[in-house]
Amino acid sequence: MDAAAIIQIRACTFVYPPTHPEGPGTGDLFVYAIRAGSHVYLVDTGIGVGHERINERYHPTPFDLLGSLEQRGIRRSDVRAIVCSHLHFDHCGNNRLFPEVPIYVQRAEYEAAGHEGYTVPQWLHFPNANYTLLDGPMQLAQGVEILSTPGHTPGHQSVSVVTTTGLEIVVAQAAYTAKEFAAYAKPDPPPTREDAWSKPAYDVSLRQLHALNPQRAYFSHDATLWRPQS
Repeated sequence: MDAAAIIQIRACTFVYPPTHPEGPGTGDLFVYAIRAGSHVYLVDTGIGVGHERINERYHPTPFDLLGSLEQRGIRRSDVRAIVCSHLHFDHCGNNRLFPEVPIYVQRAEYEAAGHEGYTVPQWLHFPNANYTLLDGPMQLAQGVEILSTPGHTPGHQSVSVVTTTGLEIVVAQAAYTAKEFAAYAKPDPPPTREDAWSKPAYDVSLRQLHALNPQRAYFSHDATLWRPQS
């Protein structure tokens, strides 16, 4: 099998509410398609449509996930599985476009998503939803592995991919930015974000990702591609 490849897809821009840790201001959201042989695996599905409160609070630009995939030569039928980094509304909003397609999520995350206010339930639960609950890492395909990286949320997960350039990682939101991720390559990183579900787990997860010696890293809310310093 040829080496896999990661495709970055800008899902939308949105407005952070003033009370958000990243606000006020605008933000970006990215999802990822991983090509591995004849199959495609999605990492997250972006913000869904039709939720009045989300629209009023975040003002997301419209996002046509299926159209964005088609522009890259990917049909819905090519998507073999979805990996949800976590189940906040901006990462699972279009899961419902893929009935019966396996959706991999950590068990701790799925349980957390059952709490009121955690996510948008109608975007998470839909007819013929096919969630597969994990309790740690899993090899998804040759050269593609789901990694348990709790910290931002109880069951956050990232994905490592062996590409032609070496090991690459979809960090997702285990770190918000490339700059933050880079800081964890140093002996004394800055204090962990106050809004993390678990600051100790956040720290451990980022150090474990660096220990894999990735050649590139991608993020949910930062277009910057991280590379190790030479």
